[in-house]
Parts: sequence; C-alpha cells; structure tokens
Amino acid sequence: MSTALHNLSDYNPASVPDASNMCFGIVVSEWNCEITNALLEGAVKTLQEHGTLPENIHVKRVPGSFELIYGAQQMTKNDGFDAVIILGSVIRGETPHFDYICQGVTYGIAHLNAVQNIPVIYGLLTTDNIEQARERSGGKYGNKGDECAVDAIKMAKF
Repeated sequence: MSTALHNLSDYNPASVPDASNMCFGIVVSEWNCEITNALLEGAVKTLQEHGTLPENIHVKRVPGSFELIYGAQQMTKNDGFDAVIILGSVIRGETPHFDYICQGVTYGIAHLNAVQNIPVIYGLLTTDNIEQARERSGGKYGNKGDECAVDAIKMAKF
C-alpha cells in the first residue's frame, strides 16, 4: 500500500530471483493512458533489470480496466508465460461506476488466481484523482508497475 512512508519502487533487489529464463505477459488498459503507459514503462524496465529478455515480455492492450480480466484470462491460456501482469487506472468520478469497475476487476483477477496455474499480478491503480494516479505511476510514491514486476518474478518462482 502506498503511503507517505512507502515508495512503491523501493525494494531490495537482492530479494528478487533471476528472471533471465522467464517469460511474462502484460495486459494494459488504454483508458487513462498517461498513467497506464507509465506503469507499463516501469514494469518492463524492472523485468529487464532482473534479466528478462525484451522478447520474453509480451504486451497486449485492452480498451478499459474491466477488459483486463478477459485479457489476463487469454494470456493465462498461453503455456509460455510464467506470470501475467495487469496494469490499469481507475479514477473516481461522480457516479458509482468507479466502485463497480474496481470491485469487478478485483474479483475477476482474484478468481483467475484461484483457477489458473500461473499467477496474475494485480496492478490496478484505484485513485480519487489524477494527481494521486500520477504520484503512483512514477511520481513521489514511485511506480506501481515496478512493484508488479517484482511481484510477478517472485510469484513465478513460488
């Protein structure tokens, strides 16, 4: 959880296994692309820093955050991935749409983790405003994409 006391990009690199023989799928939402592109950049950079070859990082885009569930499900059917990362950003608006999307994606990804044989890493930012999203996608709280990449490597070795 990001707080003033925790930067999402702070971790002990020695605690992360070597990812040179790993292959990852990343599903990225096109909605709020300023944020999701920054999350993707952080995830890819971190995977490569831990040895993942660029050709072993497969990125697919979906229109919105709700579609991340289907995209992740399709990627889990590919036997070549060691883990799948979902990256999205939902910013609270004036209607309950925010709550439905966040809850639906959370449930969908949790379900995939329960029934699939590879981990699906949850990288959905759920913020009240664009400033909070920016702070968590390369700003003062680091980049959630970095955290998701580290989690994917660790869970792939689980």
